[in-house]
Amino acid sequence: MPTRVLVPSGVLGLGFDRHALMAGARSRPDLICIDGGSTDSGPYYLGAGVSKYSRASTTAEWRLLLEAQRIAEAPLVVGSAGTCGSDTAVDWMLGITEELAAQAGRRLKVAVLKCSQDPANVAREFRRSRLHPLDYAPCLDEAAILGCANIVALAGAEQLGAAVSTGADVVIAGRATDTAGIAALPLMRGEHAGAAWHAAKIAECGALCSTKPLSGVVSVEIDSEGFVVEPLADGAMCTPRTVSAHMLYENSDPFRLREPGGMLDASQARYVALDERRVRVEGSEWIPSDEYSVKLEGAAAAGFQTTLLAVVRNRRYVSRIREWAGKLEKFLAKEMESRIGPFTDGCGLELRLIGVDSALGGLEESESVPAEVGVLAIATAGTQEAASELARLINPFLLHFPLEEDEPLPTFAFPYSPAETERGALYEFRLNHAMVLDDPMDAFRLEISEVGAG
Repeated sequence: MPTRVLVPSGVLGLGFDRHALMAGARSRPDLICIDGGSTDSGPYYLGAGVSKYSRASTTAEWRLLLEAQRIAEAPLVVGSAGTCGSDTAVDWMLGITEELAAQAGRRLKVAVLKCSQDPANVAREFRRSRLHPLDYAPCLDEAAILGCANIVALAGAEQLGAAVSTGADVVIAGRATDTAGIAALPLMRGEHAGAAWHAAKIAECGALCSTKPLSGVVSVEIDSEGFVVEPLADGAMCTPRTVSAHMLYENSDPFRLREPGGMLDASQARYVALDERRVRVEGSEWIPSDEYSVKLEGAAAAGFQTTLLAVVRNRRYVSRIREWAGKLEKFLAKEMESRIGPFTDGCGLELRLIGVDSALGGLEESESVPAEVGVLAIATAGTQEAASELARLINPFLLHFPLEEDEPLPTFAFPYSPAETERGALYEFRLNHAMVLDDPMDAFRLEISEVGAG
């Protein structure tokens, strides 16, 4: 029998079509799987060990998914729980599950897969030359590892499979690859490995592989030769184009995808429309690696920040905004050093010109003149107090700095008062490396509990 996996959405907190979800649950899939996060929103969430999504939103969606699990009588799996997948984020998700189970009068068996790493252990593996940099990884030494606030290892299908095999109603996993939870059960049941991994890649973001990407819910059916993908919302369709295109999503190679334990090769995959909604894929292959490794992600504190935002609409200043910003930065550098003293590493000021080049910086090619420019000043220092002191020093000049010394002072606008906004701790990524394991479970901990009523 083929293995069917229901994927409600690309991430818990993004939303999904409720009617499609319940219809999918009534079709009795073998597994319900949803991703809980990623590093898309930067290093803060990993560094702080917190979720990007609101508790209220997560609770509302998780309540519906638990109801779908009850209807389907199939395991419900969430990977990268709480956005970052740290142990604190997993415990946060477990707390929500306990609360909802009690409210519903249900008793649930929960498997918790924890992925946080002790920096001292990672440093030991670094000394043993068992850490290998991935593309664009930062330079690494023991001090950088030991300075991380949080380090997680990304679980693969082996670790998620171990959690599912416990017979749990719910699996809450720490940081995991986006595909691992979907691929785990088909692989355990002996389905075609290339098909399992390819199906997981296509379905990882829910209905993004369909013509209605915001509808969320898709189903994948994996068998001994290939897989079929189908969106479940009314009016949504999968086509060979929408399905094959998803191999490009968050992937530098449209044909290959590396995962713990090997690589998916989809270069010979064939995409065939079964009807206007469903696509069948065959020809994908799984290539095992010689050694088993998992990706590590680590984030460390890098100071504190306070920001200010000024809005410039004067046409003359807007047309010469880069020149004005360059002069202001040089002026402020002298003022800050004379009034506060020399800066330590990582401290200073950055101006971002919103509407001009704030996203691309020097790579921006557009030369159009906008109607207005938002000038975002970011002050960074070793403490929040010092960052805010810098911002208050910047404040009057951001509002009144002239292009030329002999002209009247301009007046721009702050959109709110006080102008300074304390952002709190700043984090930076320190690890983007693979760590070799002797056994897939060596870097992970599996805990079983029962929650809820009864």
